[in-house]
Amino acid sequence: MCEHDDLDEFALRSNELTRRQFGAMTLGAGLAAALPRLANAAETTGADVEIKTPDGTADAYFVHPAKGKHPGVLIWPDIFGLRPAFKQMATRLAESGYSVLVINPFYRTQKAPTAPEHPDFNDPATRQALMTLAGSLSATTAVTDAKAFVAYLDAQPSVDKKRKIGTTGYCMGGPFVFRTAATFPDRIGAGATFHGGGLVTDKPDSPYLLIPQMKAHFLIAIAENDDQKQPDAKTVLHDAFAKAKLPAEIEVYAGTMHGWCPPDAAVYNHDQAEKAWSRMLALFSSSLA
Repeated sequence: MCEHDDLDEFALRSNELTRRQFGAMTLGAGLAAALPRLANAAETTGADVEIKTPDGTADAYFVHPAKGKHPGVLIWPDIFGLRPAFKQMATRLAESGYSVLVINPFYRTQKAPTAPEHPDFNDPATRQALMTLAGSLSATTAVTDAKAFVAYLDAQPSVDKKRKIGTTGYCMGGPFVFRTAATFPDRIGAGATFHGGGLVTDKPDSPYLLIPQMKAHFLIAIAENDDQKQPDAKTVLHDAFAKAKLPAEIEVYAGTMHGWCPPDAAVYNHDQAEKAWSRMLALFSSSLA
């Protein structure tokens, strides 16, 4: 089964955004300006890497503080894939003291970049290409990849294996966070999703049904327009985490649209993205012991 019923949900949500809102992704100097640097940022080292999986070779980007061992973090990107914005986000997280791996989820089909430089989701050809890529993924591929990527992190000298791993996901990456946390309950200490698509569906493999298998603490940052379309999702998630006795901060971010966190998105909301980022750092600080 396709991972996305979140895919279907993503398509519906994306249809309702205007061409301007889903238009040009701002890169380069504008992107750098959007990501403030910490005053005490750690010096980092980053490189493009390749990771063997049972299905091929995944291209990814790994960045970490230049000295010492640090908790590992695995980032699952949105439908636009591995690109400069996510490399810069990974670097920013590494500056806060984490060894960060951000991957190309579509490596089975093509190496990054997997989206045009300025993707317009309302362009039929672009939309079809991206949805086809996303449709190539499944619950099975998510678990296969999680196993390979967690193993990669644990093999790196800069990763402190005595501390838990964190994982984050954006849009279609949200369900991958849930599947990673459920696959490695004793290794994943924190999970964070940002405008995650399809976390709550009526399907038998719906991601929220995996919560009883997890031990991770969670942050779930929901876009306001996503909440308007599925207002019961936050309650279902809250109840499931409560029943599992797992801490979870679940919040609808006022004034945000689906996709608001990556700084290259046309719907980027700086203030709310910074709030979500700070809550992620707080989660990691308390949960990756």
